[in-house]
Amino acid sequence: MARKKIIAGNWKMNMTPTEAKALCETLKPLVDNPDVDVVYCVPAIDLVPVSEAIQGTNVNLGAENMYFEEKGAFTGEISPAMLADVGVKYVVLGHSERRGYFGETSEDVNKKILKALEYGIVPIMCCGESLEQREQGVTMDFIRQQVKVGYMGVTADQAKGTVIAYEPIWAIGTGRTASNEQAEEVCKAIRETIAEIYDSDTAEAIRIQYGGSMNAKNCKELLAMPDIDGGLIGGASLKPDFGVIVNYNK
Repeated sequence: MARKKIIAGNWKMNMTPTEAKALCETLKPLVDNPDVDVVYCVPAIDLVPVSEAIQGTNVNLGAENMYFEEKGAFTGEISPAMLADVGVKYVVLGHSERRGYFGETSEDVNKKILKALEYGIVPIMCCGESLEQREQGVTMDFIRQQVKVGYMGVTADQAKGTVIAYEPIWAIGTGRTASNEQAEEVCKAIRETIAEIYDSDTAEAIRIQYGGSMNAKNCKELLAMPDIDGGLIGGASLKPDFGVIVNYNK
């Protein structure tokens, strides 16, 4: 069975609650595609208003981060129970901005993945290399390590329902995009790594997104690649262009 495409918008630190509701209304008629799973991954303060704004639509609610403890003295963090209670279905974990700016390690990401799965929330685990790592020829080794550590303790059945987002750091928000072949090469290697950890059935089931400056102009060709099952969209998710990406197959 063909894997269903998943297009997720990562709003990052954008959109006040008022702006978020207005954006949802703008996008509502533009993102209606039954062939695609659509997700808005939004700042914590926008979760409740967006949850309300997408009622009755095909859009799923996603969060941008989550802590691996259920509750306690962790000022400023948000728990999986809190996310589940407002209807969050997906959570972005291990984004390069979290790893780079806030020091998150692959071990931290692994703890978050395990806790998200406990609460029935689908993790979208990000991985990707810097320009320096690509130029040094260690892209595959680095990403394999991120995937292998991220999935420690995750069962094959659990892994099948998760999502991995390949985001070359050098292409995020820069306007530079990996070529179709470069993106496919790494997404294929990620799938092969999952097959090594588990088996070919798990590797065939898991969905792998590309997330380096995918936009309305390049989405059709990228999404035609055999191992690219969707996109994790940054800037373009805040514009009507997001509807073009969601309807790449029309």
